[in-house]
Amino acid sequence: MRAATIERKTRETEIFVALEIDGTGEYDIETGIGFFDHMLAAFAKHASLDLKVRAEGDLHVDMHHTVEDTGIVIGQALAKALGDCVGIRRFGAAYIPMDETLSRAAADVSKRPYLVWKVALSRPKIGEMDTELFKEWFHALAMNAGLTLHVENLYGENTHHIVESCFKATARALRDAMEIDPRAENAPPSTKGVLGG
Repeated sequence: MRAATIERKTRETEIFVALEIDGTGEYDIETGIGFFDHMLAAFAKHASLDLKVRAEGDLHVDMHHTVEDTGIVIGQALAKALGDCVGIRRFGAAYIPMDETLSRAAADVSKRPYLVWKVALSRPKIGEMDTELFKEWFHALAMNAGLTLHVENLYGENTHHIVESCFKATARALRDAMEIDPRAENAPPSTKGVLGG
């Protein structure tokens, strides 16, 4: 079973994440940030991950530490659950429309973390959440899960739609990339025989 549980405590946040890669998209998420919970729920559902998140952070300061640290811990849990990545497809990509918006994501589960973020958000907030924090979450996820991740909004007007389509596109790309390939050899999907480096 490809699953992991990670707890991380700092002076700023306490984060608990439990996930199962080969799940059904069930989620149980409480971060104290309503719109962020909504995005993590969409991420779990469309990646078909079973995901439980409990996050307590210094929201009296702002939401930055909670959002970034949640990305760190979800990324660490994904990396732990994937292990040596034997048998996975490794690559995945998805285009996701949402009304007037279209976004795409491409993922390489490579253990070579990198984020390309081509998403312009015209509003500074969605609800109470600062929109600049979405890049921070995607960056933390990519760096800690060992993903090369490219996320791009091709067009759109509604900021909510743009952000949500980015989460869903990333989820679908990762679902494909992390899937077990029945034709794969019993080795990591690399001509080098190992991933990373």
